[in-house]
Amino acid sequence: MTEPTAVALVCTLKKSPAPSSSDLIARQVLDELATHGVEGTTLRVVDFDIAPGVEAEAGPGDQWPTIRTAILNADILLVSTPTWLGHMSSVTQRVLERLDAELSNTDDAGRPVLTDKVATVAVVGNEDGAHKICADLFQALDDLGFSIPAQGCTYWNDQAMGSTDYRDLDEPPEAVAAATATLARNAAHLARLLADQGYPGEKE
Repeated sequence: MTEPTAVALVCTLKKSPAPSSSDLIARQVLDELATHGVEGTTLRVVDFDIAPGVEAEAGPGDQWPTIRTAILNADILLVSTPTWLGHMSSVTQRVLERLDAELSNTDDAGRPVLTDKVATVAVVGNEDGAHKICADLFQALDDLGFSIPAQGCTYWNDQAMGSTDYRDLDEPPEAVAAATATLARNAAHLARLLADQGYPGEKE
């Protein structure tokens, strides 16, 4: 069996090479996935020119197709987002809007092409909102056909009205490290199960 692969979409508002807490936690998730034989890469979405819309391709200059190809080629998707005013970043919302096009993109069995792929979420912020962001993202990703593993999210929030960023910490808090490890273990397991026996389609 071919080992599963992962792609992390880092939805920070900061272009590379600016330090990013969303990038840091995404790389920590990929490091944990690697311990389970999953090779992964990160893409910082704001480094690409992503046009607004709900199409797979939005014409000349639109670089979404590059990100789309990476998602379609991977078995596991990680969406890593900062928290702004209690919500996911606008970059994350644009990713969901562009992924909306895949609902009408089906395979030979009539299933959305994202079926049999696993989706996970990482959230950071120096304000609360992580649970709501995870819930919103998981609902959208489920609608698109992704499968959500048990305990498939990891997050860190500073104390209310705090000013510390995740990347300011010397190391992940024990609870965050444990959640990241569980996410990776369960995501790798589910990806292998789906690769071995995926969901039935309308035409099967």
